[in-house]
Amino acid sequence: MPSDTALPKLATSRRGFLRGTTLTALGAALTGPAADLLAEEPEAPQVPAELDPSHTSSVSFRLNGEEVELELDNRATLLDTLRTKLGLTGSKKGCDHGACGACTCHVDGERVLGCLTLAATLDGAEVTTIEGLAPGGPDGELHPLQEEFIGCDGFQCGYCTPGQIMSGVKCIEEGHTRSDDEIREWMSGNLCRCGAYPNIVEAVRKTAERMGQPTSGYTAPTTGGAVYEGL
Repeated sequence: MPSDTALPKLATSRRGFLRGTTLTALGAALTGPAADLLAEEPEAPQVPAELDPSHTSSVSFRLNGEEVELELDNRATLLDTLRTKLGLTGSKKGCDHGACGACTCHVDGERVLGCLTLAATLDGAEVTTIEGLAPGGPDGELHPLQEEFIGCDGFQCGYCTPGQIMSGVKCIEEGHTRSDDEIREWMSGNLCRCGAYPNIVEAVRKTAERMGQPTSGYTAPTTGGAVYEGL
């Protein structure tokens, strides 16, 4: 008959248990200095309590229409600042090397890669993220491209979607929608690991039509050019 008495909790952690079993297994084979090294606790990394003031900057910029003032490490990127300092996690960290486009934001009307943009350089800038794109706010009307992404099923896992939409908005505003080939060319910096490229191109084209942008008249270059569909 089961007892009503609660079982005592184990005094060791999962990490401690694994470490103990590893030492037990190797103990018979290792002696002397090698065994002593395994038994030693690793030293914790030394982290300064505060950053050297000479390594920080005071930065003020407009973020999604609101003024933001921050004291930042000079090495902090826009992407990390958005996600860790400001709690805006819509911009995604896909590669952290500027190769996937998942962190695309708008700075002073231009699309930029948040992982390659130092936040300290944005003093006085106008920054827009996916959270500030919809004219009706987070609970209101969507941007036309957001609506078309839903209507065209332009995403699967959704991880790359914020960057795709931010880049697509500028692709439309810049007038690079005169054919599907031109859309692919100017969206080629944004990767979709799920392979939803045809749907993304369709969403951009339909939004361009809704916004009165040209969707014909493009002549593809005879050499060069990026491959977007089917990556």
